[in-house]
Amino acid sequence: MLAYQHAYHAGNIADVHKHLTLFALSRQMTAKTSSITFVDTHAGRGLYPLDATETQRGGEYRDGVLPLWQARDRLQDDDLLDDWLAALDLLNPRTKLECYPGSPWWFAQMMREGDRLELYELHPREYAHLDDLSVAAGGLPVAARRHFADGLEAVVKHLPVPTPRLCVLIDPSYEVKRDYLTVAETLGKIGAKARHAVVAIWYPLLPEERHLELLEASRATGLRKLLRSELRYRDPGKGRGMYGSGMLLFNPPWRLDDELRQSFDHLAAFYGGGASHHLDWWVEE
Repeated sequence: MLAYQHAYHAGNIADVHKHLTLFALSRQMTAKTSSITFVDTHAGRGLYPLDATETQRGGEYRDGVLPLWQARDRLQDDDLLDDWLAALDLLNPRTKLECYPGSPWWFAQMMREGDRLELYELHPREYAHLDDLSVAAGGLPVAARRHFADGLEAVVKHLPVPTPRLCVLIDPSYEVKRDYLTVAETLGKIGAKARHAVVAIWYPLLPEERHLELLEASRATGLRKLLRSELRYRDPGKGRGMYGSGMLLFNPPWRLDDELRQSFDHLAAFYGGGASHHLDWWVEE
């Protein structure tokens, strides 16, 4: 049984990095009319009350989304960041930040009639929370399908999807060290069966640098158009644990790289303390 539960880390800087990227990606994709199947391979609970015991224990949101939320009236020179924070207002209509949404909620905000949302979660407790999440409380559409299953296996098994386009988020906990290679192998299988797919992979930046295995194995798949975004929020040589996070994007929409570069450069400057953002084409077209 894997122990990881995202509630202990909800709303941290890595979540901001992941969900702002997902928001920008989904927004560009839904600008075109053809329908999309959205897939979240590790959906988690879907919604995280910030007063929950688990979230309060680490309090990581206090250095992540909370300062952004508190400064939202001063961040209106960045359209992407401003729109992302405005979307967060939908869950937090009062002056206090009370809830932080997971990736299923961010996907759901972009869904239109004809789009599909497939949510996978294998941790029994996390799935129980996801399954109990009401449409009203979590903003999930009735059409969102929740599966107690291994998302990495399921996403490949159920290809091709019935819609013209596909958008997949892969963000495991990486508790199992081989996950870095398994994720890259899954990317290769998706790319082989659905060349039009758009895939977003989140990974942690840790002193052991196992994320390099994922990056190199992704390059070895032979897929083109792999965009890498890494947000570092402290010096990797100082202290233990995660010092940043990465997003590897396969087939990102045109000019998404410019939008992400601008917003994450602003975000790194906002967090300060040595925070930095790096974006490049890991594999070009």
